[in-house]
Amino acid sequence: MVETKSTSAVVIDTLNALLEAEENSIFRFMGEGSPYLSRATAEIRRPLNDMVIAGQQRVLDLADMIDRMGGIPKPGSIQSEEQYLAFLTIKFLMPKLIEAQKVAIERYENALTALKNGPAEVVELLKKHLSEHERNLKTLLHAAG
Repeated sequence: MVETKSTSAVVIDTLNALLEAEENSIFRFMGEGSPYLSRATAEIRRPLNDMVIAGQQRVLDLADMIDRMGGIPKPGSIQSEEQYLAFLTIKFLMPKLIEAQKVAIERYENALTALKNGPAEVVELLKKHLSEHERNLKTLLHAAG
């Protein structure tokens, strides 16, 4: 693929959209010390914590790739309408976590389709992230029983 200014802009815009989605993921509420992890069973506590850590790494990966592609990572706006989640149980949240993974998978699949002829390092990174989301979905589906 011959990289043009407009092609580069498409790549950067796509990466920034994924960055914002990762930053606004419901999983940001699942970190260490959150009431969700302390209320979760041991079976799901570790995988949830691992998903949070992996999500933080995906944010860093995407921001780094945007920078390497000559763009500026645009921090997403944190949405306050999810404050009500603090009062919900992990059992209630599980379908929301599963749905969040399905949406993330769809976003990454769409990005890969849009950038199928994009820079190899970008495509490779997005495939890696997609694979992580697919594994997370399987883990959540198993835990939801």
